[in-house]
Amino acid sequence: MPLKVFIDTEFTDFNDPYLISIGMAAASGEEFYAEVPYPAHACSAFVRETVIPLLGRLPDSTCSLTELRDKIIHWLACINPDNKEVEICFDYQTDWDLFGDALGSRMPTWCRGRMIARNINKLIRYEFHKKHNLPEHHALYDAMANRYAFRERSSATS
Repeated sequence: MPLKVFIDTEFTDFNDPYLISIGMAAASGEEFYAEVPYPAHACSAFVRETVIPLLGRLPDSTCSLTELRDKIIHWLACINPDNKEVEICFDYQTDWDLFGDALGSRMPTWCRGRMIARNINKLIRYEFHKKHNLPEHHALYDAMANRYAFRERSSATS
């Protein structure tokens, strides 16, 4: 069974998404979070009002896009020292696209994406945010909430 890594991203807007932050929460408990420089003028009103105020909550999380590639590859290698299969679980296609863009041509061969939107219990996800007093629309907190609310479905109901 592959290791599941739940990812979430925050980005500038839906029409021309540019990465702002990425959060990853492994089923084994490890977590990763980073914020990158972004074009502030390209942010939607929602992002300016809801996402931007949540940035800077976690120390030492800002890095360049080049550093982000190296940090993600290093983190994935640390949580998967045997190079076993890793499922990068996402609930929104843009999360996967921005993850791939962040890695460029350095996607590990043992990583594969998996759309899990239908496997997230939205009530349990909401419960996670309330129980831990963590706001939505923060990439790490949302990745952690997805990990918490994920429910495997049998192939007959997928």
